[in-house]
Amino acid sequence: MKNISNIIKDSNYGFSIFDQKLVEELEDKITIKDGKPYIVCIIRNKEIILKPEEVVRQLYAMKLIKEYGYSKQRIKFEHAIHFGREVKSADIVIFDKDRPMVEYIIIEIKKPKLQDGKNQLRSYTNATGAPIAVWTNGGQISHYNRKDPNYFEDITDIPKSDQTLEDILKERFTLKDLIIKDKIPNEGKSLKTIIQEMEDEVLANAGVDVFEEVFKLIFTKLYDERKSAKDKEIINYFLNQKDFPMVIADKPYVKYGESKEKSYDELKEIISEIDDSKFRVLEFRNTGQSESELKKKIQKLFDEAKVKWPGVFDETSQIQLSPSHLSISVSSLQDIKLFNSNLQIIDEAFEYLVNKSSKGEKGQYFTPRHVIDMCVKMLNPKAGEYMVDTAAGSCGFTVHTIFQITGHLFQNTDISEEEKENVLKVFGIDFDEKVVRVARTLNLIAGDGNTNVLHLNNLDYERWNESIQNRDWLEVYGAGLKRLEALQKDKSSYKEFNFDILMANPPFAGDIKESRIIHKYDLGYNDKNKPKSKVGRDILFIERNLNFLKPGGRMAIVLPQGRFNNTSDKNIREYISEKARILAVVGLNVNTFKPHTGTKTSVLFVQKWDDKLCPKVEDYPIFFTVSEKPGKDNSGEYVFLKNGGGQSKLDKNGHFIINHDLHNQDGELPDGVAEKFIEWAKKEKLSFWK
Repeated sequence: MKNISNIIKDSNYGFSIFDQKLVEELEDKITIKDGKPYIVCIIRNKEIILKPEEVVRQLYAMKLIKEYGYSKQRIKFEHAIHFGREVKSADIVIFDKDRPMVEYIIIEIKKPKLQDGKNQLRSYTNATGAPIAVWTNGGQISHYNRKDPNYFEDITDIPKSDQTLEDILKERFTLKDLIIKDKIPNEGKSLKTIIQEMEDEVLANAGVDVFEEVFKLIFTKLYDERKSAKDKEIINYFLNQKDFPMVIADKPYVKYGESKEKSYDELKEIISEIDDSKFRVLEFRNTGQSESELKKKIQKLFDEAKVKWPGVFDETSQIQLSPSHLSISVSSLQDIKLFNSNLQIIDEAFEYLVNKSSKGEKGQYFTPRHVIDMCVKMLNPKAGEYMVDTAAGSCGFTVHTIFQITGHLFQNTDISEEEKENVLKVFGIDFDEKVVRVARTLNLIAGDGNTNVLHLNNLDYERWNESIQNRDWLEVYGAGLKRLEALQKDKSSYKEFNFDILMANPPFAGDIKESRIIHKYDLGYNDKNKPKSKVGRDILFIERNLNFLKPGGRMAIVLPQGRFNNTSDKNIREYISEKARILAVVGLNVNTFKPHTGTKTSVLFVQKWDDKLCPKVEDYPIFFTVSEKPGKDNSGEYVFLKNGGGQSKLDKNGHFIINHDLHNQDGELPDGVAEKFIEWAKKEKLSFWK
């Protein structure tokens, strides 16, 4: 029981936000009596049982003393706070330096859930007038400035003992600081949970379209980080030096990304050595100016972003949040590094926002990035090949195809003209206008100024002309449409194209009932050649997708498991096998698309028959496998790989590693489904793996 992880294992508390040295120091002080762990309290100086909540309180008090420089005399546990006749106890209170009886910072630990803790803190700060509040359960942490009784505003950190709150708000803040103080690894949160906090705090009652206003802020913040691209190059150069003469914690320096026990603390320690005195100061920040001045600054940045990345927001679009609501929202987002290399952080947030706009009712969910990467690795797109996602969502498949053909992830730098030429052979199509704008944002960044993401109803291709004749539509999508039309099989029809690769996760909830659409598809008829009254949307997408591929073209498509098993779907399986060779079926775990749906799904991989690339045969082997590690738990939260100290491990790009078995994540995980398939595909001499 001297191991802290054993003490907290069945609780809602954690210790991942604390430095490993603090954890080890606390463990050294534990004594066991009658099988129970005891410790002498660092503040009360008396022996106490070390329960999960107390583990977090002791560690945080140690952090306050050792890292923030507060004296024990200014810290009190179980401080009485009066509400009329009622008295409650605050977990930790730090008193004002000059007024030792006045509460300065209140810390809440008893409530392991954020919203409960935040409500408790609000009542404590209102009763005492304390300007600063902290909530933590040891796995997550939040720092707040109490602006008034109604609002908490996020702050980057609490002041050290020799600092003021104004020092925290006005300190020079660069991309280096953003990486070191990034809320997501430091506070154990996701962008989605931070947006939910913003909703609880201000957005729900702001009288605005939450999707639109948060999208504007994310768009603007991405642009602000993009403006620091040269600073990112310096940081990357620093991290990637092979022979950097440096010793960290008495250990020889290991090139970042080569250590198997690396953690976010290692990354921070290395980056902290960089001199950022000439770095650009980030603008998307609340630096203590008036709320109206802040709104002017953010609107100006948004206007610049619209010029840099056109076709996402109207030129006249304005931020609709009031100055006070904007101030709190900017403070919530300012310490999150959005420009990461795989976009998973942004994806998760947009999926949440779009679902609030009823996307989920259409059965269309963003595909987890590790599933996307598996498909991309298995289909092996090469520079010069044409690729499309016909139900693009946030364009995960297209963006990761761009990563593959350019040979690098998002670098926050300009891509070469040669790469740009290949990027313009990658397309996305979706019928949801909000999702298309999200996708265009991500593709514009990846593709540096051009995008082939089109807002069209893919199943109803005969009505594309109605959109195309709209001048506003053409202004945004015309260039991408022209590039798409170059791939038409018949210039008079949008039915068939000549793509090399297609990857898609089509919506599979709901049926198509319009006879006009059903009559266009072979799978819209029964075995007596009579049109059906309704057809599953995903069924029509199977046929539609095959029509997008040229002979020898290859496809990965996510389908509900029933399409592979149901007796009633035998004709669909026969249709597919008549048109293409079935290469593989990968069964995904039931948690893969949670929390949105628990529908069991599989990914089907096929290659269209072709005399040269894929000659038709009657009998051939198929690669079947089932994923056992979904990378998510039963509630749909991502499960991350841990290192020996119980902290989440990072990959070479500084991202948490999802614990799954679909691919080896560049050697961070054991070989998975993708690597086994590639080995099999080479033996089978498949054309794209020869």
